[in-house]
Amino acid sequence: MAWDFSTEPEFEKKLEWMREFVREEVFPLEVLETDEATFARIIRSLQDEVKKQGMWAAHLPPEHGGQAFGQVKLGLMHEIDGMSTLAPQIFGNQAPDSGNSEVLAMFGTPEQKERWLVPLLDGRIRSGFSMTEPMNAGSDPVNMSTTAVLEGDEWVINGHKWFTSNGLIADVLLVMAVTDPAAAPYERTSMFLVPTDTPGVHRLRNTPTMAGGHDQHGHGHSEIKYENVRIPRENIIGRPGEAFRISQLRLGPGRIHHCMRWLGQARRAFDMLCERSLQREAFGGPLAQKQTVQNWIADSAAEMHAARLMTLHAAWVIDQHGSTAARREIGLIKFYGAKVLHDVIDRAIQIHGSWGYSSDLPLEAMYRHARAARIYDGADEVHRQTVARHILRDYQRPDGWLPREHIPTRREEAQRKFARLLEEATANL
Repeated sequence: MAWDFSTEPEFEKKLEWMREFVREEVFPLEVLETDEATFARIIRSLQDEVKKQGMWAAHLPPEHGGQAFGQVKLGLMHEIDGMSTLAPQIFGNQAPDSGNSEVLAMFGTPEQKERWLVPLLDGRIRSGFSMTEPMNAGSDPVNMSTTAVLEGDEWVINGHKWFTSNGLIADVLLVMAVTDPAAAPYERTSMFLVPTDTPGVHRLRNTPTMAGGHDQHGHGHSEIKYENVRIPRENIIGRPGEAFRISQLRLGPGRIHHCMRWLGQARRAFDMLCERSLQREAFGGPLAQKQTVQNWIADSAAEMHAARLMTLHAAWVIDQHGSTAARREIGLIKFYGAKVLHDVIDRAIQIHGSWGYSSDLPLEAMYRHARAARIYDGADEVHRQTVARHILRDYQRPDGWLPREHIPTRREEAQRKFARLLEEATANL
């Protein structure tokens, strides 16, 4: 089967513009010290420029203001905007808003789209995704305990969530809750739109993490309690019991986007690694002449290249056959890409020595954020298990107790197979 990751020259020009724009306009924002209002004005001015270039919210169809780019094109874009944590917001594809907008575009009613999707795409509101619970394993969400009970024309939600992305700044939350405890495990939950000003929505805090308690200007992962939260019956997304199907359609492409962003971040660390190897001298010459450093550079280049090809292939499978068909490929890139991100940043820190460990360079913050990559959107161990199960479906247990490649057994079979020819060869001697 042929794989084609190429894009037309016109799109390549857009990517080149994007690279320069991120480096020249977005990178400086990372170190700018200003108030939130001024920062927001700067962001809006950059967003306006992105819209003029036709690169805004490119993950959505044109009727919702997007470009209907496939996953390969989106992946190439995310590789660039992944170089800075601020770039996704400027290009209108920041998590969790991008995934939430896709959910609303695919499953929302016309009324839901008008009320929530339109202002979300305009940047007038923010959204959050509320699934993970502190008392249940996030990688096994069938054990979810938050409930939603239909009482008349209202759903009543009770539960305790945390690591709700953007929870403190969101205007609306997409909440997963159990609606039918007796149903099959993956048909028990439904997804709801919950405005954050609804009585009973208690936003407690941003959970302190290795990356800090709060990201810049209020972003972070929030702990939220839902106590008798009443929302209209029509605030359900899709049909009852569809939350897992909806979330998988949301998370599949989302993992592609994460992995390509990790490559952009890894590339930035790799550039720093290479530059420092040429700049720093020790033990009689530049570090670039030391074999260990050369190994770091070669290993990093190989690992990033492998991760990039794997991720683009997964994106291509989604474009050709849909996200369900790409489960194996998505699982592979999720755990492999997270490791590559960590290892490349770690090498870059090591070559910078005390500077790498300090906050005078972005590497220490990149390192802290990179550790989370092995946990969110499913722990690495779960993705490895999924991949292994998919692979094993293509194999059968050999008959008997001997391995299929057992050489003595194969030799006997070969003797029988070629017995006539062997006898003729012996007779001619």
